[in-house]
Amino acid sequence: MRIVVIGAGIVGAACARRLTLDGHDVTVLDRAGTASGTSAAGEGNLLVSDKGPGAELVLAQYAARVWRRLAVELQDELDGNTPPIEFEPKGGIVVALTDVGAQALRAFAAGQREAGVDARELTPDEARDREPWLNPAARVAVHYPEDAQVQPVGATEALLASARRRGARLLQGTEVREAALDDGGALVGVRTTRGDLAADRVVLAAGPWSAEVAGRLGIHLPVLPRRGMVLVTSRMPHRVFHKVYDGDYVGAVASDAADLQTSSVVESTAAGTVLIGSSRQRIGFDERLQTRVLQEMAAKALRIFPFLAAQPVMRAYGGFRPYMPDHLPVIGADHRLPGLWHAVGHEGAGIGLSVATAELIADQLAGRRSRIDVAPYALTRASLQPHLTEQVA
Repeated sequence: MRIVVIGAGIVGAACARRLTLDGHDVTVLDRAGTASGTSAAGEGNLLVSDKGPGAELVLAQYAARVWRRLAVELQDELDGNTPPIEFEPKGGIVVALTDVGAQALRAFAAGQREAGVDARELTPDEARDREPWLNPAARVAVHYPEDAQVQPVGATEALLASARRRGARLLQGTEVREAALDDGGALVGVRTTRGDLAADRVVLAAGPWSAEVAGRLGIHLPVLPRRGMVLVTSRMPHRVFHKVYDGDYVGAVASDAADLQTSSVVESTAAGTVLIGSSRQRIGFDERLQTRVLQEMAAKALRIFPFLAAQPVMRAYGGFRPYMPDHLPVIGADHRLPGLWHAVGHEGAGIGLSVATAELIADQLAGRRSRIDVAPYALTRASLQPHLTEQVA
């Protein structure tokens, strides 16, 4: 089939690569450039540790398996001109600094273990062996060996390079204007600022901007931007060896609240810097720097790693995550507009879930049975129906 993928972030890139493997004729378009939006504003997390039992965890567990295979495939097929994806299966450690937090973390980890997650509670000595600079006041630490990390821009570029080796085309600086419909009202392409593109299927993967694009195609999609910020230290000797975060992060991820939420998330990069997060805030597409957000993040990071107090911060950046009101992505066909498919709504987990999303999209387009049940991610699911009633003028 001729397939147009809207969005050149990591979800769109993963979809493009997987669809070319099935032999489809793929064109990827983006109104800006590759990984110029949400994908460039994250930490590259590939996590199972922050997800409780349910459909998102199932998708994350599937994605973890795909990433380990894909990291090897990309290394083998791409040359030295493609940025490395910096895949690190380094695992994560979640800590609790209070007795109340320790009780909640133990209960959360127990539920995950029942769902098949490798979650190992550490003794104080084991925690210090793995993270010597960890605050000794930590009450409980749980090790998640399945957590990993990639460099998100590098991973996006590598996925697109792989797709282009198989014939995919990339149109940057190309904006969707409206839908091209046949006489029966089905989507048969898109009209763009660079002309019309015919398509048998269109895959919308524009992250938090998907609602705007969907509106131009004549439908309402209830995806909202949720802003997050990250602090970056200057380079230092390696002192953080896993992704380490406070158990409060899990609650922030699952919350429906629109106001500011911060929690401590700390990890090193291959370049020697340390990334400090995280924040969540629904403020539309407001890009203004908010120092109180950075202050809260920094203060909470010091509770986990006190040594960071002496480290200079090199920069801060922020981005918008695509938030769905029921906290699950939409992966599959749009029943209201034949020909349109969605791969959107992953919020802060899009880097990790991208490759599994691509597998589900490819399977459904091919009529194959997927490795996991696709029904929980369908646009027709009951939890989304109250949010699909708004009409587009």
